[in-house]
Amino acid sequence: MTEATTHIIGAGIAGLSAAVRLVDDGHRLVVHEAARAAGGRCRSYHDQTLDLTIDNGNHLLLSGNSVACDYLGRIGSRGMLKGPGSAVFDFADLRSGERWQLRPNDGRVPWWLLDSKRRVPGTRLGEYLAVLGPLRATATASLGAVMSCSGPLYDRLWRPVLLAGLNTDPPEGSAMLAGAMLRETLGAGGKACHPLIAAGGLSACFIEPAIAHLAARNAPIRLGERLRGIEFVEDRAVSLDLGADRTPLTKDDTVILAVPPWAAQELLPGLAAPDEFRAIVNAHFRVAPRPGQPMILGVVNGLTEWLFAYPNHVSVTISGADRLLDTPREALAAEIWREVAELAGFEPQLPPWQIVKERRATFAATPTQDAKRPIANTRWTNVVLAGDWTQTGLPATIEGAVRSGYRAASIIAERRTKAPRIRIAAGGKP
Repeated sequence: MTEATTHIIGAGIAGLSAAVRLVDDGHRLVVHEAARAAGGRCRSYHDQTLDLTIDNGNHLLLSGNSVACDYLGRIGSRGMLKGPGSAVFDFADLRSGERWQLRPNDGRVPWWLLDSKRRVPGTRLGEYLAVLGPLRATATASLGAVMSCSGPLYDRLWRPVLLAGLNTDPPEGSAMLAGAMLRETLGAGGKACHPLIAAGGLSACFIEPAIAHLAARNAPIRLGERLRGIEFVEDRAVSLDLGADRTPLTKDDTVILAVPPWAAQELLPGLAAPDEFRAIVNAHFRVAPRPGQPMILGVVNGLTEWLFAYPNHVSVTISGADRLLDTPREALAAEIWREVAELAGFEPQLPPWQIVKERRATFAATPTQDAKRPIANTRWTNVVLAGDWTQTGLPATIEGAVRSGYRAASIIAERRTKAPRIRIAAGGKP
């Protein structure tokens, strides 16, 4: 095996998945992370206000997220994902008080739509054909141009699902990205739609096992090591400025840049990348869920959008939340808790809480911004990109982040003719 080294810049999901894929095939690598903890936007931390370990944000996986599940299988934590074991989604309408379950059947033929008890209340079978529009959409089409974004079915199903996936108001969102998301979930049958969450925390499931996996294979992660610049000569990166001194790159060394788009643009001259972003707000409350509370509850006609039940606390996620960034945290906590108490049967008194506002949680999943997403290859022969903001064919999701990491690893491996080849099947799946 050649002694060439791959320097992976960034220890978020994209960087770690690239590292895991490469190290499993015997490649030598080093991961450099600017922060004092790995994980990026997919991590846990101990919150002093709550005296609990909470996630930076709530993340839902589906059983059809095959590449993310492959990553967890490689690092030995696939079993840490918890879910109901079937495609079942609980919803509540705060305005009407109605509750229902969406229960797709496992097969690809959606016979569940023939049973009104498994559909959204008050909807007709023919209304579900509206999603054929995004499934056939072009790259320039907005969702509002190819499907109706009004009515009970949209309000009670498509809007919450698409808003969560795109983190962008659905009518302005990319119809092509929405179609890709739907094609791999509901379009693949209920077997691909079993909801899964990291009940023990994102770091315990996605990050810490990956760090241990890399350490066991002598692949170090250097925390608190920020890349300040890259020196280029003609079509190659020749050294990395990591603070203390410059790290020279041999002719066989490679770099995977797995950092946010704004950081990548500072490091790579002329790089085109998304430059418009959407916020996410998460609220955490130190109160144990009541018996029988669904693991995940979709909420319509309220500020709350998704209510997550963890062993020792409950959390709320609100997507496309730019409108809430200037709202005082205390007012947000009180309003969200009023809804949570009504939904889950808690006492009205506000428990200990924490509000996390992430201003640039994801790129805006519009056709214009999607067109700015770069491919993994760059004009420098030894520099490759990874991140959910690169061209993965999906919105900014964990599945997309892992696919980008795997794709970057594949490019590196294929450039080393003496190294084992990593092959990615059509669609980016291993």
